[in-house]
Amino acid sequence: MNKKLFVLLVALMSLSLIGIIFVQGYWIKSTIDDREQQFSYNAKQVLMNVSEEIQKREFERYYFQFKNPDSVNSRLSDRTLTEYFYSNRDENRNETYFNTETILEEDYKVSSGFLQFAQDSIQFTRMINKRVTDIVRNNKLDGDNLSARQRIEHIERMSRMEEVEKDILRSAISELVVRLPVHKRVSEETITDLLEEELQSRNLKTEFEFGIYNNSFATNLHSENFSLDHPATYAVPLFMDNAGKSGYQLLVNFTNKKEAVLSSVILMACLSIIFTLIIVIAYSSALSQLIKQRQISQIKTDFINNMTHEFKTPIATINLALDAIKNPKVIDDQTKVSRYLQMIRDENKRMHAQVENVLRISKLEKNELDLKKERHQLHDIIHDAVSHVELIIEDRGGYVQTHFGALRSSILANQDHFTNVVVNILDNAIKYSEDAPKIDIYTTNVKNYIYCEIRDQGVGMNKLVQKKIFEKFYREHTGDIHNVKGHGLGLAYARQIIDDHHGEITVSSEKGKGSTFIIKLPLIS
Repeated sequence: MNKKLFVLLVALMSLSLIGIIFVQGYWIKSTIDDREQQFSYNAKQVLMNVSEEIQKREFERYYFQFKNPDSVNSRLSDRTLTEYFYSNRDENRNETYFNTETILEEDYKVSSGFLQFAQDSIQFTRMINKRVTDIVRNNKLDGDNLSARQRIEHIERMSRMEEVEKDILRSAISELVVRLPVHKRVSEETITDLLEEELQSRNLKTEFEFGIYNNSFATNLHSENFSLDHPATYAVPLFMDNAGKSGYQLLVNFTNKKEAVLSSVILMACLSIIFTLIIVIAYSSALSQLIKQRQISQIKTDFINNMTHEFKTPIATINLALDAIKNPKVIDDQTKVSRYLQMIRDENKRMHAQVENVLRISKLEKNELDLKKERHQLHDIIHDAVSHVELIIEDRGGYVQTHFGALRSSILANQDHFTNVVVNILDNAIKYSEDAPKIDIYTTNVKNYIYCEIRDQGVGMNKLVQKKIFEKFYREHTGDIHNVKGHGLGLAYARQIIDDHHGEITVSSEKGKGSTFIIKLPLIS
């Protein structure tokens, strides 16, 4: 896949995923905001209903006492308003007459027990009389704006005792009870019961605390844990007068507002998050597969290039040797012929070894490589491996030294393959040493394990290379320069063999200061 096309595809997929996540987040936030607004609306409705119910109950408590015929309190007669106003119609003259009469206060005296704060109910009766006069004036009965029939209808409506009397009493009681302290007008239990009933009727599952304030000052009527600074606090006027004004406020903390709001969207939000995570995981997996496919494609290309480079030199050498042998001057010289034949043999072995490395890795991955393990001394295997590279090291003017500190070195291993492991590590140390190779091999015992450290003083590697050095076909990128031969198979093969021997291999390195490969193997008794 073209690199630009790959980058564009990844960018589009990433942009789409970010868009999906943004839309889901926006939807969740909008839903929560809507639920909060709905909760606030319901909460305010609850408080308004509770306030109205408290005021209604206060009025009814006094009204039913006033209207109770069995009460010790006196009661305004049913003629109260009709004695204030009545009408006569003269059909002969087609005229209507409005008359008023004077009522003595003692006829309507009410026991002071009705309103405990009143010294005498004459004051209450005066207030009622004043309310009636106000009603009449407000309806313009003394004016000329209403027709005779309209005036009669107004008077007849006012003459319906129950409704008008309630309005008069409500206004009178409202003005007189304002003198009482709030805890005598309503109880904590009443407020609690009303709030619970209203919340239940609106299906709001939340705890609450409440308090009553008078002109912004706290009163003694409040629940135990009420807090004015709570973020979910709602307020509503209490005990309003006819003008809609009130000095009292009922404030309520809905302590579980967040839970109540989230509970209504938690299921859909969780499903949305789960599906979004599935999309993210699928995207990550797809992106990972794309990257891996690109890496595999790059590795395949590198492998073909390296293999071609590695085979190109031996093939060229073999061709040159064969051409030289064909030369009549050379074919008669047995020394030169033997030399060229040896070169052909060596280059053939070299190509064969490369092919074998590829086949061994393939068999190891398929578990087709049968490793027969026997008791061996790790020190003997190391000596054998050193002997394979000793001449090369000496030819470059370097050295390889062993420092065997382990007192026990018996392991269960396949000698041939484990020797190849050590040879591959030594071969890397030689390849990546710009000057004369200087290699030290150490062994130590730690509990029931033997550790083998192979240290070189080569070019070293950075952290990124150290993480990938044991991957198949991986080679440190050096551009088009092939100054170090290989296919990136040696260390991958080494790790596969060591894993099969229940061991571990790690590397410690620093750029420009060499590398140390550490092999950990279990001992056998």
